[in-house]
Amino acid sequence: MTTSPLFTPDELALLADQDFFRKKAEISVKIKQVLEHLHERIEAEIGLHHLLAPEGFDPQASQFVKGEHLENFPYQYVDIPRFYTRENKFAFRSLIWWGHHIVFALIVEGPLVKQYRRNVFNRYSEVADHHLCLCLSPSLWEWKTGPGLTLPITHGRRSEIAATLDHRTFFKIARFLPMHDPAVQTGTIVDEGLKTFQAILPVITA
Repeated sequence: MTTSPLFTPDELALLADQDFFRKKAEISVKIKQVLEHLHERIEAEIGLHHLLAPEGFDPQASQFVKGEHLENFPYQYVDIPRFYTRENKFAFRSLIWWGHHIVFALIVEGPLVKQYRRNVFNRYSEVADHHLCLCLSPSLWEWKTGPGLTLPITHGRRSEIAATLDHRTFFKIARFLPMHDPAVQTGTIVDEGLKTFQAILPVITA
């Protein structure tokens, strides 16, 4: 006879709580609406600039993704612009990660990274002090922030950022919004996402 796992009282309460699942579904719909509005704003912004993008790049390409298991937490994101191959990555991801934070991130990899690094150095004053940080993980798919994981891009850290980026064939620049940030509480997430994309533009424009 096989014994089933025993649920704790807290687990049983959640399992039986229909209101929790209704609220989760309602929140998921609102998250999708936020990402759709952000998609529209960024798509319009892309049309105003000449992006330094890999060959074959389609400025209208995008993707919406919804999942349940980013380190065991639900998540939703939109990638626009979006270009992924084995050798090249060129994307801006807006990720809402339940239980953690919201992330707006530029993801780049491939031959053009040398030019992107040069743009960071030559246009550092345009990029610094916009709440951006350089992600330090050896993986582009790490979405946590904190000491050892992210390095704030500020005027005082120019040499440190330059040394960290030197010789890299890929990197990620991101802005993290905690769930208690005023932008989340007042419903201006889309505005902040667009501001982040605009702040990153000096890195990826010719």
